[in-house]
Formats: sequence, C-alpha cells, structure tokens
Amino acid sequence: MELTVQKREKLGRAVKDLRNEGFIPAELYGRGLENLHLSVPAKEFKKVFQEAGENTIVNVLIDGEKRPVLINAVSYNPITDDVQSVDFYQVRMDEKLNVFVPLDFVGVAPAVKEKNGLLVKSLQEIEVEALPTDIPHDIKVDLSKLADIDQSIYVEDLEIPANVEVLLDPETVVATATSKITEEEELAAQQAAATPVEEVKVESEEKKAEKEAEKAAETEPASS
Repeated sequence: MELTVQKREKLGRAVKDLRNEGFIPAELYGRGLENLHLSVPAKEFKKVFQEAGENTIVNVLIDGEKRPVLINAVSYNPITDDVQSVDFYQVRMDEKLNVFVPLDFVGVAPAVKEKNGLLVKSLQEIEVEALPTDIPHDIKVDLSKLADIDQSIYVEDLEIPANVEVLLDPETVVATATSKITEEEELAAQQAAATPVEEVKVESEEKKAEKEAEKAAETEPASS
C-alpha cells in the first residue's frame, strides 16, 4: 500500500490555503530521524486510511523514496469532520512495535439467536507486540462459540497469528452472552428507583428508634 506525498514549506496559518487546495498537512517522524513537514492529497489519504487504519504499514513516497510508516494520529475538524492533520511514524522493519489491533466480531451467537440472550462486548481492540510486517489488520472473534447464557469468550480463545504476542491477560473477557432482564425485574428496579425520599427517611428513623430501644433495654438494670 503506497501513498505519494510532498515536502511542504507552508507552516502555521498558511496551512489553511493548503487545505483549500485539497491537501492535508502532515508530519513524519521516527526514532533518530529528522522531522519532515509534508502535504498529502486528501482524497488519496482517505482511501488509504480506510483500508490500512492505524496498524497497517503504508509506504509513503517522498521524492521517489519509500518510507514504511504507520498512520500514528489523525485529527478532525469538529464541525465538518474533515481530516485536519496527520502524523506518520516511520518504523524499522526489524524492530517490534506495540500497537492496538481492532477486534472484528463475526458470526452469530446461538445464545442470543436461540435463547434470547444479550451480547455484551467488553473489548473493541487489544494491544499486541509484533514486527511491522506481522501486525494483523484485525483479529476475528467467533461469536458462534457463545452457545449458552452466561458463557464468555476470553483473550485466550482468540486465534492470534504467529509471531504476534498479545499484551493482555489471557483470562480477560472479550464478549459474554447474558440473560435479558425480565419485565418483572425491570418493574422492580423502576419501583425501587422511584421510592420517595420521605419513605426512606421514615424507615431510617424507625430503625434508629428500634436500635435505641434495644440499647436502652440492654443497659437497664435487672429487677430484683
């Protein structure tokens, strides 16, 4: 996957003109490397970013020179949602990286489809360590393994590609099939939440009076 970029001279407020011309201001940096100011064609970047995300190597072409990078950070305009700027991190192909890989939930959980369960996803991504060429685009989570209510899928159940180390406790829950709350349970919860403060106060005062009476009875001297 390649993306052709150009070195830029426009800095500061001048990048507004750059955006109006259909380019995105970008920075490229890496360990032991000089920081480079770049301009990226907005349309081309959007295509590449949709496919690569933030954990797939992209070859950035600068004056015909290929540089392997990860799209390290993307900022957006809060009003238009257009990409405002991009950071590229140049990687060393012989050096392992720690990155977050998104989870892709596939299949249907029998506990949900056949037993009226509710699917709860505890994680959306997991952190892994791997060489740049071994980093997976995503990791599949097979929901068909959830056959019964209260059954869970754990990190240790995931199919992790070779040469990839997961930096998370193997017993961490990824997804669970739970039972849906019944109408009676929901009604009881609503009634408990709707209990007037006065009733709670009266109940507390009654208990307080009972405790004081008990205490007084304990300390009262026995009659002869």
